[in-house]
Amino acid sequence: MLELRDITFSVESEKGEKTILKNVNLTIDDRKFVAITGPNGGGKSTLAKIIVGIEKPTSGKIFFNGVDITDKSITERAQMGISFAFQQPVRFKGIKVKDLLKLAAGGKMSVSGACDYLSEVGLCARDYINRDVDGSLSGGELKRIEIATIIARDTELSVFDEPEAGIDLWSFNNLIKVFEKMHSKGDRSIIIISHQERILNIADEIIVVSAGNIDAVGKKDDILPELLKGTEGCKFYKKAEAVTASTDK
Repeated sequence: MLELRDITFSVESEKGEKTILKNVNLTIDDRKFVAITGPNGGGKSTLAKIIVGIEKPTSGKIFFNGVDITDKSITERAQMGISFAFQQPVRFKGIKVKDLLKLAAGGKMSVSGACDYLSEVGLCARDYINRDVDGSLSGGELKRIEIATIIARDTELSVFDEPEAGIDLWSFNNLIKVFEKMHSKGDRSIIIISHQERILNIADEIIVVSAGNIDAVGKKDDILPELLKGTEGCKFYKKAEAVTASTDK
């Protein structure tokens, strides 16, 4: 279980201190698929980075399975079972795809096993297994390879920051299947930052973040219909972007 208690995150700006998250309290139960949505600039990605340890809260505490992880690094949290997929995947010059997948799996993976993970995210294994994870790959290719590493890690909690960003429609449709398969195993928790209706529609719960606050938390069937009313009708946030219909991607 993941628990955030009174999380505030502030940064210094030219106009003084800017508060991005304000006294956020949130509990995410085990084996849940949770989608976090809300307007751009509302604090969603910052919240994800605080969960995985990229950013440290200005105040408040974070607990994972009852352990205080507030001061633990991203590496320590990864070792405890938390994975993170960046909105813009990292490039690794000099590292081949098969080696990255092997590292993700803890060093115990055959070439055949690596190929299986690539196939799962819609990549032809023979075309990618010996490629370098560098600038020769497109953003969409890097995104799918990164998601393959998350699957290979098979951690207790996986956090994805807008996994649909920069990928084509075919890849997006394939990712939906990947997330559904991950969730169907029933023994892992998934958090996805997204505006996409099709991703929100396969979540168990939806969290709405706006202007640094948690505006709503609830079951998909209670939250999504309200979000689909758009910017004018949604009671959760009035100046937010509407949820993006899947046909737009």
